[in-house]
This record gives sequence, C-alpha cells and structure tokens, in this order.
Amino acid sequence: MKILVNLVFLLGAVSAVKCQEAKSQQAILAEMKKSTFGIELCYPNSVKRFYKANGFNYAWIKPKDKAGQTWTGMLLLDCVLQFGLNHNDYHPEKLSYDSLRTMINEPEKVSEVAKAQYDLLLTDALITFMNHLHYGKLNPEVSSAKIDGGGLKGFSAESELIGALKGKDFMLTLLSVQPKTKEYEQLQSYMRLIKGQYVDDCYEVPETEARKIAINMERLRWANINGFNYIHINIPSYSVKLHEKDTTYDFKAIVGKAETQTPVLSSSVTQITTGPDRKVPQHVFTQTLLPQAIKNSDFFEHNHYEIYDIKGKHIAINSYRIRQINSNPAHYFARQSNACDNSLGALVFQFSNKFNIYLHDSPNQALFERDLRALSHGCIRVQQAERLAELLLKYDGSESKIPLMQKSVNAYQKRNFILRNPVPVKITYLTCEIQEGLPVFYKDIYHLDETLENQLYGMSEPSLADNL
Repeated sequence: MKILVNLVFLLGAVSAVKCQEAKSQQAILAEMKKSTFGIELCYPNSVKRFYKANGFNYAWIKPKDKAGQTWTGMLLLDCVLQFGLNHNDYHPEKLSYDSLRTMINEPEKVSEVAKAQYDLLLTDALITFMNHLHYGKLNPEVSSAKIDGGGLKGFSAESELIGALKGKDFMLTLLSVQPKTKEYEQLQSYMRLIKGQYVDDCYEVPETEARKIAINMERLRWANINGFNYIHINIPSYSVKLHEKDTTYDFKAIVGKAETQTPVLSSSVTQITTGPDRKVPQHVFTQTLLPQAIKNSDFFEHNHYEIYDIKGKHIAINSYRIRQINSNPAHYFARQSNACDNSLGALVFQFSNKFNIYLHDSPNQALFERDLRALSHGCIRVQQAERLAELLLKYDGSESKIPLMQKSVNAYQKRNFILRNPVPVKITYLTCEIQEGLPVFYKDIYHLDETLENQLYGMSEPSLADNL
C-alpha cells in the first residue's frame, strides 16, 4: 500500500530536528510550498511511529563521523538480491549515493526539505526491507496494510530499527529479523553465494535458479516457523519431518491431487486418535454398497470407503475385484471415514483447520513406494504413523501411554490420546531445498511457482516454467 505522505508530518520531522541551520520553520514551510515533489512511502504509519520514537530527529543525515549506520543501511539495500528481494521496492531512484555524500560531506549545499525527504525515504526503505525479510512481500495472511496499522503482536520493524540504531551491531540486528529455520538459512546462504560471491565469475548461476530459490525463501517467511519442536509437512517433496532440538525424523507422505490440493496452513496437533474409521454393518455393505459399486467402480473411493478381507488385509479396488467380492461378500467388510480421505487407517493426528483435513495413517502402504505421491483428497497420509505417534507421546512426557496406544492400534479400537503440549504443524509448498550445499528441485505439482514468480518479479523473462 502506497499513499502520499502528509506534508504536515514531513514539516514536523524537519522542524523538530536539532540543527544549527539558520533557516526558520517559516522559511522551510515556504520552500516546501514552492516545491512540487511528492513522496510515496510503503509503510507511512510505521515511518511516523519510528520518528515519534526517535524524537523527530534525523535518523540518517548526520555528520560524517556519525554516519556509519547510514552507509550500512545503504549497503544492505544494495544487496537485497542476496535475500531474494527486488531493488525496485526500496526507492532506488531517489536514494542515490551521490545525493547522500553531498548531504553528509557538504550539508550546507542541501536544503532541509531535501534532507528530510531523503531521511524519510531511507527509513521507509529499511522498514520495508525488514518487513519483507520477516513476513515476506506477498504474505497471504499478513498484508502490508495490516502491518502498517500497527496492531500485530510480536514483531515491529520500526521498533527493531530503533533498537538497531541503539545497538552495537546495526547490520546483524536488521538481518536477525529473518526466519531462523534450517531450511531458510540454507536457502539464504546459497542465495548469498549466487548473488554475491559467484556473480561475474565462472560459477555464475542462471537467473532461473536464483528465482526458484527466491520464491521458496518467500514461502518460508510466510510459514512463521518458530522454535525447534514442530512437524513440517512439505507438499512437493512428499515429506513429513518431526523436528526436535537435536534430531529430525523423516517420514514419507502422500498429499492431495492437483484437483484436490492439500492447503498450506499452520496449526497444532492436539490429539492422536486410534481406530478413527467406522466399520460398516455387514448387511449395509452387502445389500447397499456392493450393488452401487458394481454399477460404478469408483463408488467406494468417492464415498470414502476402504475394503478389507476377514483377516484385516486391505484390498485394492477395481471393477474385477468388486465382482470377486460380490461373489462371496461375507469374506469382506468396509470401513468409512468422515474425513477428506478414503480411510484414516489405524491412526489420525488431529489439528484444527478450516479445510477439515488430517494427518493420518494409510491402509495401503504400497503407495508410499511411488515417486509421485499426489494421490489423496487433500489429507496427508504418513508412512510409519505408529512410529510418529510414539515420538509425539514421548515428547509429550506420556511414554507410559505408548503400550495402550499400540494395543488400541492392533485392536483397531477407537481411543483419544490428548497431548498436554500441542505440537505445531506447518504445511508448506517448497519446490526447492538445499541438500549437502546444493539445491534440490521438486516437481511443481500444483503449478504455483510461475504465478508467485510473476508477482515477485513481474512478467520479465526468463521464467521458471521455461527452464525448470
């Protein structure tokens, strides 16, 4: 959101400056009225709060011996490509080095209006840079208007900037607002190499790869992952990872088809439920379900039914198998889930969300051996679900409940295990990650990369879709 800054506010910033200039407030106002310039800020209210906290003093236009932080701020804005960001978002045409050198080295040659204008623009650029590092530029849940309104809890770019000015390491403080997850730090380090150290040498990386890194850094900023203990489900890599402070446990996953996509979201696993499906009464299975399945072989799948033999073995369904079952239905039974998937298996990990999806077990373990596993109706199926449940109970300090959970699974008995400490779960859509120092790219199964690239960079070429 960009709006014209009120000139009264600009005057307030100027008139409150403690300077030795001979011009009076009235003279400055007269000069401003004669001027035709207009300043557009990305975060005008945040800028106002910053200057109020800063006593309406200049933050950057200072004597030569006190301008170190000013030059550091300009350097950071010069290096935004190393963070997967775009120079055009930070007033590049108005924040020139030549103008700044004159203001600092020969201040008498520059009007107070021009100094105030430059100071405001540099403040806005750094606040914008910090918000983009922390929240991302295109965060679907946190708009720039919401950020600028000042009602968000936890993070305030203008407050962090004030703290950085007072701190010992200005650059470190500004960059500390980025996500602190391993996935993000690895992408950021690689981006720093390809947009810094490797530029213009024999290791130069194609722009398409740089953009791929950038859009996934943006997505990780949206994820707002904090702390060490959480479940990370990544859709394109078909993976579930349980992160603990010193260990990461990896599990294979099945995710939603392109037509029934698994959503990106944040929540917390609050309970584990064993035996979550209902067994269909045998007479209903024989007299109602089978006749409909004979007419339409997709009937079971579309209505969330899974079929088992009398020994509890899962049966993969097709038209031939349905006719076999119909010839001897007493040797088979059906289970139905009320969730987005055909069967929740023996375990479901429940977390609140508006999409009514779950993380759960699967009776068809053979599907986990496929390379491409976008197969569900939106829910996430996890391999070795019982192992994941054991780890969550152990982390929750409920190891004593593990034998009961295992018994309930084996008996397919419905029982809820409430977690005293809910475990955060983050579902992301990351098409790239760093492994052993090099990028690994995943298939863009929902075709979302090109749209995000265009939003971040415009329609300029080259495009990810053309090269990756």
